[in-house]
Amino acid sequence: MCGIAGWYRRAGRPVARDTIVSQCDRIIHRGPDDSGEFVDGDFGFGMRRLSIIDVAGGHQPIATPDGRYSVVFNGEIYNHLDLRTELGKAGVRFRTNSDTETLLLSFVHWRADAWLKLEGMYAAAIWDRAERILTLARDPLGIKPLYFTEQNGGLAFASELRALRVLPEHRFDIDERAVHDFWSFGHVQKPRSIYRQVRSLEPGHVLHVGPTGAPTRSVFWRPHFRIRAGVSEQDWIDETRTRVQQTVRRHMLADVPVGAFLSGGIDSGAITAAMTRSTERRIKAFTIGFPGSAIDETAAARRFAEHLGCDHIVLPMQPMAAQDIFPAVQRSFDEPCAATAAVPIWYLSRLAAQHVKVVLCGEGGDEIFAGYKRQRTAELMKRFSPAIRALGPAARLIDRLPRASSRSWNYLRQNAVRFRDAAMLDSGFQRFFAGTEITSPALRARIYDPELFRRQDGPDAYAKLEAEYFGDAAYRSLSPLQQFLLADLTVHMPGSLLNRLDRASMAHSLEARVPFLSHPFVDWALTIPLEMKLKGKIGKYVLRKAVEPWLPAGAIDKRKLGFQLPFAEWFRGDFSEFAREAWHGSGAAESGYLVGAEVDAIAREHRAGKANHGRILYAIIMWSCWWQDQKRPPAREVDGSRPAAVAAAGSPPC
Repeated sequence: MCGIAGWYRRAGRPVARDTIVSQCDRIIHRGPDDSGEFVDGDFGFGMRRLSIIDVAGGHQPIATPDGRYSVVFNGEIYNHLDLRTELGKAGVRFRTNSDTETLLLSFVHWRADAWLKLEGMYAAAIWDRAERILTLARDPLGIKPLYFTEQNGGLAFASELRALRVLPEHRFDIDERAVHDFWSFGHVQKPRSIYRQVRSLEPGHVLHVGPTGAPTRSVFWRPHFRIRAGVSEQDWIDETRTRVQQTVRRHMLADVPVGAFLSGGIDSGAITAAMTRSTERRIKAFTIGFPGSAIDETAAARRFAEHLGCDHIVLPMQPMAAQDIFPAVQRSFDEPCAATAAVPIWYLSRLAAQHVKVVLCGEGGDEIFAGYKRQRTAELMKRFSPAIRALGPAARLIDRLPRASSRSWNYLRQNAVRFRDAAMLDSGFQRFFAGTEITSPALRARIYDPELFRRQDGPDAYAKLEAEYFGDAAYRSLSPLQQFLLADLTVHMPGSLLNRLDRASMAHSLEARVPFLSHPFVDWALTIPLEMKLKGKIGKYVLRKAVEPWLPAGAIDKRKLGFQLPFAEWFRGDFSEFAREAWHGSGAAESGYLVGAEVDAIAREHRAGKANHGRILYAIIMWSCWWQDQKRPPAREVDGSRPAAVAAAGSPPC
């Protein structure tokens, strides 16, 4: 695991080694163990390394024996031993035991066909010294980040935005569309970044940059539903159990200790159980708790850990502790991010990094096995949509229902309105965007600056999003549930879940692996019939039945909670006032995007129980922290291992 960065300035304009060193120094938290740079005239790249495989011999950049090709690489290739055997039979010789060298020589030998052969997570940059061509590639699911910017005739790239912002001759202007993304979804929708000049390389894509002309892009992987018929339920259950065990065993490849994040749910429970069945060593399992909250899963996780024989380490989190670390969490992301689990995962990663270098996580289970409540709700919307449409104007009567002194009634009314509005949408894709919003169109119309709303939002917003991400006519043939699942996997997964996992873990030099998101495993999972995933009201049916023998009795019947913050509960107290103070104290109130009086009003409404505004209040805090950071100089490094902004978790908020 590493952080990578580089600059192809082109036109014979030399790149200074100090510039590459400066880029890499900004991401030292991603790799405190080692560093390396390579400069070749108008091109240079470098890396910071977190040593996991071939600790002694995996120094980067790695070059071919003739010096023509060099590589820097962030990630892990779990099948690299198999690939080395295959390459060895073809006469390829290795000088290290590193998966970085395996990736490079796979590319040299198989060229474009190499990427699909790699099972793992990666962002890679390969320099062809003879042809002066830079190749950038990103893993199929987007587990590892890779940003790039084209400016002044050149192209620069990096694992994080901060490593681009140190470059001379570059501009970084806030993208209003990305701002709209944030206030709509709690994160910037990829491939956009918060800066107009920067984009992320899309998952499963390769970018080639030559000495002249525009870069060319190609796609080597996309998810496709290829349902297999004629397989019995028991056979699907048995096959799922085998596949889970296999992918977990591959993901445990490391020369350092490997632990697990354990939330008490099926996904992390399945991963942890498979780990214990793959090694005789006791697994360290890490859980975050919320004492006194309805979403606290400590007891369930402890039951799992005891049943599986794990060393269980629990970190309780109180509202004031979360408040203290909000600024440090936000600084880990480079751009505004209000992902629900960002704070718990950051907090838990800090704990886990004291014990292990690698953790396995359950991300991806809900996307490929239909585990989200929003997916089941979308199916209900499809069923009730004709009836709601038949009501005509009468369907709007719910808007006239009065608010009451009862918080539960007000929340129910709010949810009923959102259900009705989403049920009226035309596709599973549109319902996905409605289901992953943190603000409704009505709330945005209220809190947005009127000109921002006019330019970026409106009644056809969902249709525009569908056209942007799923404009291919072939997608129309998918069922609404397939559309929803595909959007969860290709939009929400890389844009929010994997982004938060990478930043929160790497802020503490911790490698987080996701066995459910190996692309061969995903390809296989997309052959399972939908009725094996969503059976009545039971999501992840086949996964639950597959891992039932591994888990405590009754564990598969537990309601999903996962890693999240209890926003609604916390913001009823001092947190709502904290959001207002952060908004005004950071200068974000003068940013011109939201109406200040409405920000104050929604804080009051939430505190009074008139509506649940927990998600947008959290977003206001994180935006405020990010906005204030834009006015600060880049953080220096502390003891050569952490940016000061991340280390100072106890500093005054925002």
